Amino acid sequence: MDSLLMNLMIIIVLGIASQWIAWRFRLPAIVVMSIAGLLIGPIFGLLSPKEDFGDMFKPIISMAVAIILFEGSLNLDFREVRGLGRPVTRIVTFGAFLAWLLGSLAAYYVAGLSWASAFVIGGLFIVTGPTVILPLLRQSKLKPRPAAILKWEGIIADPFGALLSVFAFEIIRFLLSDSETGNSLVGFFLASLFAIVFGWFIGRGTGWIFEKGHVPEYLKSPVVFAIVLACFAICDGIYHETGLLAVTAMGMTLANMHISSIEDMRNFKENISVLLISTIFVMLTASLTMKTLVEIFNWKIVLFVLLMLFIVRPLSIWISTIGTDLSVKEKALVSWIAPRGIVALTVSSYFANALLDAGFKDAKILTSLTFALVFATVCAHGFSMKWLAQKLDLAIGDEPGVLIVGGSSFSTGFARIIHEDLDVPVMIADSSWQRLNSARSAGIPFYHGEVLAEHTEYHLDMTPYEFMLAASELDSYNALVCTTFVPEIGRNNLFQLSLRTAKSGDIDDLGHTIGGRILFRKGITWEELNLKVEKGYVFRKTNITEKYSFEKYLSEREEGSILLCIHRASKRLEFFTADHEIRGEAGDIVISLGPPCKEKTKIQEKLDEKKKKSKEE
Repeated sequence: MDSLLMNLMIIIVLGIASQWIAWRFRLPAIVVMSIAGLLIGPIFGLLSPKEDFGDMFKPIISMAVAIILFEGSLNLDFREVRGLGRPVTRIVTFGAFLAWLLGSLAAYYVAGLSWASAFVIGGLFIVTGPTVILPLLRQSKLKPRPAAILKWEGIIADPFGALLSVFAFEIIRFLLSDSETGNSLVGFFLASLFAIVFGWFIGRGTGWIFEKGHVPEYLKSPVVFAIVLACFAICDGIYHETGLLAVTAMGMTLANMHISSIEDMRNFKENISVLLISTIFVMLTASLTMKTLVEIFNWKIVLFVLLMLFIVRPLSIWISTIGTDLSVKEKALVSWIAPRGIVALTVSSYFANALLDAGFKDAKILTSLTFALVFATVCAHGFSMKWLAQKLDLAIGDEPGVLIVGGSSFSTGFARIIHEDLDVPVMIADSSWQRLNSARSAGIPFYHGEVLAEHTEYHLDMTPYEFMLAASELDSYNALVCTTFVPEIGRNNLFQLSLRTAKSGDIDDLGHTIGGRILFRKGITWEELNLKVEKGYVFRKTNITEKYSFEKYLSEREEGSILLCIHRASKRLEFFTADHEIRGEAGDIVISLGPPCKEKTKIQEKLDEKKKKSKEE
C-alpha cells in the first residue's frame, strides 16, 4: 500500500511539475509530460503503473477521460460558433468520414494491417481531443475563429472516433462470424442513441435541480462530479465506449442551458481536468514497454505516421471545407493541427486485445502504431502550432496586452503611451459612450459594453490581454471586476486603483480574496490621477541604462511624479503596486506620470531661441 501510494505521489508530482516547466519555458505541456512518463517508465524502469495499479488501471484512466471530456464539452456553447456552424459541422461529419477512410487505407497499404484492424484503428485516429487541443490552444493564443474550430472538432470528434472504431469492430465481427446476427449491430446503434438521450436527460435534470435551489452552492461541483461518473459508468456498462458520448451530451446540454452557476462548475472542472491530464499522460507513457518504443521506428510505422500528418489530415480538411467561408490561411492551420491524445492511447489498447482475441495477429502492433502517431503529432503540432499561426497571421502577438476597465482621461493617456510608445496591445472597456470619448478621439482600441455581462465573452476576445486594470471611479465595481476575472486572468495579473478610504467605508477591511492588487501606491485614487492629468501632468517614458541607473532616475525625478509601470527588456510589463516593490535594470523603460516641468522648460527654450533668431534677423 505504501509503495502504491508513493508511486501515485510521484506520478502526480511529475505531472504537475511538467505543467509548470512547460509554462515557465513556454513549451508544449503534453510533450514535457510524455517525456517525463517515458523517463520514469520504459527508459529507467522506475515505475510501471499498469502493473502497480493492476485491475484499477483501466477504470482510473477511463473515468479520468470521461471527466476531461465533460469539462471540455462544458465549454461548447453554441453562441461561440455563430458563423462557424457550417465548417465545424462539415469537419466533424464529412471530414471525419474522409479521415477514417484515408487513414484506414494508409493503415492497410502502408502499415501492413489487415482490413479489419485497419478500419478499426482508422476510426480511432480521427480523434484529437481536449486533452491535447485545449492545452495547446491555451499556449498558442490563436485568434477566435481557428481556435473555436479546433476546440469544437477536438471535443466532438473524441467520442465519435471511439464509437466509429466500435462500429467497425462490430461490422467485422458480424461479417466474419457465422454465429453473429444483425442483433449486435442494432444493439450498438440503440446503445449509442440511448447514451445521447441519457446524457441530454441527465444534463437537463442536473441544470433543473441547480436552478431550483435543490443543491446548496458548496455541493454543486461535487454533485456534478459524481453525476458525470455515474452517467459515464452506466452507459459504458451497457455498451463499451458509449459512456464518452453520454458525458459529451451532458456537458453540451448544461453549457447551453446558461444556468447561473455554470461558471463555478466550469472553473472547478478545469482545475480537476488539468490535474487529471497531467497524471494520466504520465501514467500512460510510463506504462509503455521498451519493445513498444523500439517498434515505433519500424519503417512501415514511420511512413504511416508521415502519411497521416502530411496527406490524410490535410486532404480531409481541404475537401470537407470546400464551399465554406474559411480562408485559405484558416484551412492551412486547421489542416495541419491534429494532435492525438489520451483517448487514442487508451482505446487502442482495448481494441488491440479484442482483435487479438478475434484472431487478428497483426493487432499486436496497434499500441506501437498509436503511440508513434500520438507522440509524433504532439511534438510536431505542439512545437509548430504557435509558429505557424503567427506566420499565417492567425495568432495574437507574444506581447502581453492590457485591458483597462473604465474610461477616463487617465486611462486614455496611460493606454496611449503603452500602446504607441511600447507597442503593447491595449484596450479600454466601458459601458458608457461618454466615458469612452477621449479613447475614441485618441484612436485607442475600445470596447463599448459591460465586461461583467455574460455575452461579453462572445464579443470581446480576451486572448491578447494578460493584465486587467480596473480603473473606474467606483471602488466596489473595481473590486467586483477583479474578483470575477480571477479564474481567467489570475490574481497576480489583476489590478485596481487605490481605495478612497474616506468614502469607501469598511471596504478596506474586506478579505484579500476580494478585489485586485492596489496599483501604484496607496492614496493614488481615481480622482487624484484624473485631476493630475487635467492639470497638465505628462506621461513619460525613461530609458534605464548602465550609465543612467534606476537609483539615479529615482533621485532626479520630479517631485510629485507617480511611477506607473516598467517595461522590461524581455518585453514583460510590470506594474508598481502598493504591496510589491520593483526595481528597474539596464534595458528597462520606466513609465511615469509627472508634472510638466521638463516640457515647460523645453517650450521656454524653444521660445527663447526663436526670439534670439528674430532679433538677429
